Amino acid sequence: MAGSADFNLKLVLVSFKQCLNEKEEVLLDHYITSWKGLVRFLNSLGTVFSFISKDVISKLHIMEHLRSGPQCEHYTSLQSMVAYEMGNGLVDLDRRSHHPNSGCRTMLRLHRALHWLQLFLEGLHTSPEDARTSTLCLDSYNSSLAAYHPWIVRQAVAVAFYTLPSRKAFLEAMNMGSPEEAVEMLGEALPFIKQVYDISQRVYTEHSLLNLP
Repeated sequence: MAGSADFNLKLVLVSFKQCLNEKEEVLLDHYITSWKGLVRFLNSLGTVFSFISKDVISKLHIMEHLRSGPQCEHYTSLQSMVAYEMGNGLVDLDRRSHHPNSGCRTMLRLHRALHWLQLFLEGLHTSPEDARTSTLCLDSYNSSLAAYHPWIVRQAVAVAFYTLPSRKAFLEAMNMGSPEEAVEMLGEALPFIKQVYDISQRVYTEHSLLNLP
């Protein structure tokens, strides 16, 4: 399960640093680019994560469409997007109806998926050498995405995660040298994802948008 030779997860994780400007606005172009790198990483690990990566890709396409559309100037940052869509009644707050693919809803789904991946990578970083990746991944899933998936999906995910390779194989797929070097890299780079996640979480919380249908 080795990653491609030209792929380096550290570059992807550090790229999240570019997602924030001096005002702590989440810049959507950089966010989309960084997520594309994460999708490449997930795909390099095999088909077990395809249920997540396929959904993420569809959400990225929606955001790219909004970024290139006639109202693109309102979609430069998460904050400007939320202000524009909320101010113009472009968000379905109670049930999906007139705006099923609003930027707010779409980014919320990416936000939730980022939380799962952040928790999983943090688990790889802090766990002992003999830790089971299936347990790390399932614990991260249960603490994040599972709450938004129906029972049948949660059961299928749990079964799929049991096929995951060893922690050592995951760390080697990051193309950062030895497993020890990969662990060190995660410690240096994961804070960039966490900062983007925390700021996004604050924006969604302030506008009461964490439970968009």
